[in-house]
Amino acid sequence: MRGVYDPALLRTFLAVAQTLSFTQAARRLGVRQSTVSQHVRRLEEQVGRALFLRDTHTVELTGDGAAMLGFARRILEVQEQAAAYFGGPRLRGRLRFGASEDFVLTRLPEILEAFRRDHPEVELELTVELSGTLHERLAAGKLDLVLAKRRPADPPAPLVRRDRLVWIGADRLRLDPEDPVPLIVYPVPGISRARALDALERHGRPWRIACTSGSLNGLLAAARAGLGVMAHARGLIPPGLVRVPERAGLPELGEVEFVLAHAEPRPTTDPAPAQALARAILEGGDRLRGPGQ
Repeated sequence: MRGVYDPALLRTFLAVAQTLSFTQAARRLGVRQSTVSQHVRRLEEQVGRALFLRDTHTVELTGDGAAMLGFARRILEVQEQAAAYFGGPRLRGRLRFGASEDFVLTRLPEILEAFRRDHPEVELELTVELSGTLHERLAAGKLDLVLAKRRPADPPAPLVRRDRLVWIGADRLRLDPEDPVPLIVYPVPGISRARALDALERHGRPWRIACTSGSLNGLLAAARAGLGVMAHARGLIPPGLVRVPERAGLPELGEVEFVLAHAEPRPTTDPAPAQALARAILEGGDRLRGPGQ
């Protein structure tokens, strides 16, 4: 019946919309790629509209697909609330969640607020840090769930979104090709810092550190003041900053993956709260974009 949508189809649609890849969506959901294609086709048949433009290389949302993105997320949120209310024992316990600095300016707080409303007996402890630091704390057993950039050597983890790293700075900033590139960076073990330095070194471009800060707000203040450029996810560019134009001659930085990494299971820890929050983040992943994106 048109207007009544299978939650399984909506979850598959969200996974494809957020990763823009049928292959990555299949990995996230733990199903075959053919199943993902079948779910998308069935949903498109139900709505009577094309939700994606796709060829052998790219996947993009149509206008109707962008509209369905919001509807799907809200439908699944309401279903989750009903399931939490009527689903028997309520979730309890302590959940230590780490989120990278990249998401400070996104709508992640809305996802966390909804989670706390649905699971009031879960003690949610939030840590905001550099992605590298969060991975280290997760490995040391100090966090239960981490939303952060994936490092090359990290084991596979559910993909929240893929983005391209780009150079950003103040609109008025001009780089002299004869001078070292002024860099605004996180301290070690910042992942975007490492990618920026590696790219410049490989291309033989001199550089200097103009600002170091462990706080995103500190980096943004320096960038807005015109002190230099910083490597940042394209979909998370904050207000007041722009992409550095290609004529500046800065090297490409490649793609970055934001993943949800779980701690190793422990006999004394109930994994249900972390699983519930991970599900909420994956289903609300379209909120994890920068202002105006």
